[in-house]
Amino acid sequence: MDYAAIKKAAEAYGPAMTKFLRDMIAIPSESCEEKGVVHRIKEEMEKLGYDKVEIDGLGNVIGWMGTGDKIIAIDSHIDTVGIGNIKNWTHDPYKGYEDDKVIYGRGGSDQEGGMASATYGTKIMKDLGLIPEGYKIMVVGSVQEEDCDGMCWQYIYNVDKIVPEFVISTEPTDGGIYRGHRGRMEIRVDVKGISCHGSAPERGDNAIYKMADILQDVRALNENPADDSVEIKGLVKMLDPKYNPEHYEDARFLGRGTCTTSQIYFTSPSRCAVADSCAISIDRRMTAGETFKSCLKEIEDLPAVKKYGKDVKVSMYWYDRPSWTGEVYKTEAFFPTWINKDSAPHVKALVDAHHALWGDKRLYSDETSKSKREGRPLTDKWTFSTNGVSIQGRYGIPCVGFGPGAESQAHAPNEITWKQDLVVCAALYAAVPMLYKPGDKKENVTEFRQELTGNDIK
Repeated sequence: MDYAAIKKAAEAYGPAMTKFLRDMIAIPSESCEEKGVVHRIKEEMEKLGYDKVEIDGLGNVIGWMGTGDKIIAIDSHIDTVGIGNIKNWTHDPYKGYEDDKVIYGRGGSDQEGGMASATYGTKIMKDLGLIPEGYKIMVVGSVQEEDCDGMCWQYIYNVDKIVPEFVISTEPTDGGIYRGHRGRMEIRVDVKGISCHGSAPERGDNAIYKMADILQDVRALNENPADDSVEIKGLVKMLDPKYNPEHYEDARFLGRGTCTTSQIYFTSPSRCAVADSCAISIDRRMTAGETFKSCLKEIEDLPAVKKYGKDVKVSMYWYDRPSWTGEVYKTEAFFPTWINKDSAPHVKALVDAHHALWGDKRLYSDETSKSKREGRPLTDKWTFSTNGVSIQGRYGIPCVGFGPGAESQAHAPNEITWKQDLVVCAALYAAVPMLYKPGDKKENVTEFRQELTGNDIK
């Protein structure tokens, strides 16, 4: 394989990738509102000569290159979060700007930059004849990831009936190759009370006061140690073989689980009455060895939850928000943990491509990225969650990550990505298919995969 030609082609497409990314940034595309950016991506793929471009029922845009029966997929979610407080931005988050090194604007790192690199990386495959015989390349611009990680791939797997041999996620990886991440779930706790006039609160039963006790226990679950000095043992316990004998090593690779209260609600007849209900949302990040059942039971077993007994309900959220096409795919707000073995052939293909093209260290584009990337291992894991929760977590389809930008830029004001990252990633994507050796897969490529829900989702 002519690696010099691949690098030259990627560099030549650099200005086109920059323009394409800036066009996408300029189109607001929060979850369920991606129609404009979907059609802009479709236009770019058609201009580049993709063999087929389609939009599925959920609104995912899918470009195909090649004619084989086996599929290598490259996934980029093309929805973004909102902009938050506009006063925190130094420039317009959609008009943005560019200089010699960076592109500014909402979605640059998370994660429309990945879409630009994937689109042009696959074009390079076609230009240089790098699609292996028997294969075709599937480039996905997936929707609603920010709202419900992986739901888009549940739709692709269960409704579109597409099952790739492996998937490259283009989520930002800070210059690394990522082989897994923690899972997560969204938990709701509801507490019942009885209202009365605020002038005589003893006549009622204040749901907010009950929730105050539960909130302190949730905080303790996240922050406590795991020794006998505390009643509520902290989530750090899963790093200890005493509590997690089968998976503590995987948990140490991924990092400990966490929980935090993210939202709070109440009902009350008025401001001069006792609250008769209170509810909270808990963002729960799960490491290896934890299951959705064990996480729900942890909350149910908190002393304050037990204290209030039948007045407390612990449940998992469901997601059923319509996509931009109007399609609804209902699913639990449960996003399974997954890890690949570093010896898996799809992981090795990315590592070999990086070594051949760029060496064995993470690249950085300027001092800002250098401070985040230098000294970290090339093969690592994400801190946040990706569509891999469905691709590999639910369905066992091998998944691996390499994408432009940085996790630290995700959901932050003044988001940037680096122009050179776009080039680096496009070149690597182009080289991977010819380096993939499925015959080396002598065992299950999954190091850890969280249990499935067991629900038959229609």
